[in-house]
Amino acid sequence: MVSKLLYNLFLFFYFFGIRVAALWNIKAKQWLSGRKKIFMLINSQLLKDNLSSSVIGQPIWMHCASLGEFEQGRPILELLKKNNPAQKIVLTFFSPSGYQIMKSYHGVDHVFYLPMDSSGNAKKFLDAINPSLVIWVKYEYWFYYLCEIKKRNIPTILVSGIFRKSQPFFAWYGDIWKQMLETFTHFFVQNSASAILLTFLGYKQNVTINGDTRFDRVLQILDNFMPVLHIETFCGDSQVIVAGSTWLEDEVELLHFINTHPAIKFIIAPHEIDKTNLLDLKEQFPRSIFYSALVKLKSNSNLQEHIDEEGVVFIHKHDIPNILIIDNIGMLSRLYKYATIAYVGGGFGADGVHNILEAAVYGKPVVFGPVYEKFDEAIGLINADGGISVDGPVSLEATMNKLLINDIERNRMGDAAKHFVNRNTGASKKIIQFIQEKRLLTS
Repeated sequence: MVSKLLYNLFLFFYFFGIRVAALWNIKAKQWLSGRKKIFMLINSQLLKDNLSSSVIGQPIWMHCASLGEFEQGRPILELLKKNNPAQKIVLTFFSPSGYQIMKSYHGVDHVFYLPMDSSGNAKKFLDAINPSLVIWVKYEYWFYYLCEIKKRNIPTILVSGIFRKSQPFFAWYGDIWKQMLETFTHFFVQNSASAILLTFLGYKQNVTINGDTRFDRVLQILDNFMPVLHIETFCGDSQVIVAGSTWLEDEVELLHFINTHPAIKFIIAPHEIDKTNLLDLKEQFPRSIFYSALVKLKSNSNLQEHIDEEGVVFIHKHDIPNILIIDNIGMLSRLYKYATIAYVGGGFGADGVHNILEAAVYGKPVVFGPVYEKFDEAIGLINADGGISVDGPVSLEATMNKLLINDIERNRMGDAAKHFVNRNTGASKKIIQFIQEKRLLTS
């Protein structure tokens, strides 16, 4: 089979590429080191759990490619735990950016890296965890794992799935990808276009158009909001623009506007927080301070006496930073609460805009770049008049200035953004209801 040969070649070259990249790339190194003796870790943790627990039963296994997919799956996991606290749950990640941040997450019983896809690894992994239900989030399909799950007749559901004509399921070489789809018991997809594409492949009775569970997640974050240390003090009475998940392309577009508006407070949370990127960012924005340096200050009134980590002394009032660079991961979803306007990065890069819902849920106008056509939530937010796409620094500056000086328009857009989120919640509860009605957790 040509498609299987291509898939195995992909696995070979992927693993080879990771080993080479690990010589200099931190994430690739984490990917490799996290999988060393992975089965020894899995078996020892599960053995310890079985010996210390009085609960008898098979776990639920949820797999997420990375952190973004976990945020989609999280509301489902937490509802499952809430409804049945004794239910064991195993969570796996393929990417270090998901595992490293969530490896200590207490909402599940175990968090592991997913071993590299192979027939042997799939058998060993499923022998070890023996799940009663498998939940796959959005995408990232692994042939040998899915086929082994199918062989064992384990119910498997896809949640927040999205399908496009350009995907290999619909290509001439897509036989092996079509086989992967055959392993799923039910598909919960985000939109009608995805459902129609699945219909062409013969899937109709087991497809539900259910929306995106990220709407539920951002509503959870809003309901459980906790203030971020020192942010209110930094913002003061100024107008604030929070730029989240920015890449270099976003920062280039923002550069002139930020450096020519000293009266506005800016909070920049870059997508990559390695030391080199952070220092480059600080060089671009001279009137900036790292969040880690800010928290060391006793109060904002002492700012002009502070020497930051790079040796910059703030002596005069006009030297006080108006730009805060976030040098950690995990607080961005709360930072949007402090925004007058939110800017979400990624929209000037090939992969597209990041999570706009984290900002919209707070009732903030959301601005982002032109690459958003693959993201239903971005299209929906624009149609709801709660978001604006800009295509360069000129339109970005014009949009920002318009919203900053027009309180009525800004508040109207913010309300539209919040209503857009509220109208689209509830996908997670429908999935839980399906699991209960179909008795998928019955061993």
